Amino acid sequence: MSIILRLDRVMADRKISLNELSERVGVSNVNLSKLKTGKVSAIRFSTLNAICKALNCQPGDILEFIDDE
Repeated sequence: MSIILRLDRVMADRKISLNELSERVGVSNVNLSKLKTGKVSAIRFSTLNAICKALNCQPGDILEFIDDE
């Protein structure tokens, strides 16, 4: 199973930069960049909550499940 992060797509749809999202969420640019590129293995619910609030979206807009089969 694979969970794909679609943060880059949601950010583009909302026309928000990494720097602006970082300020709104209170997470460093480096950590948000890792989330944006999918180079993380976990995300805190508090971070996901803050991102969803800042982008006015649902967790399902950011996370996508792809079956490996």
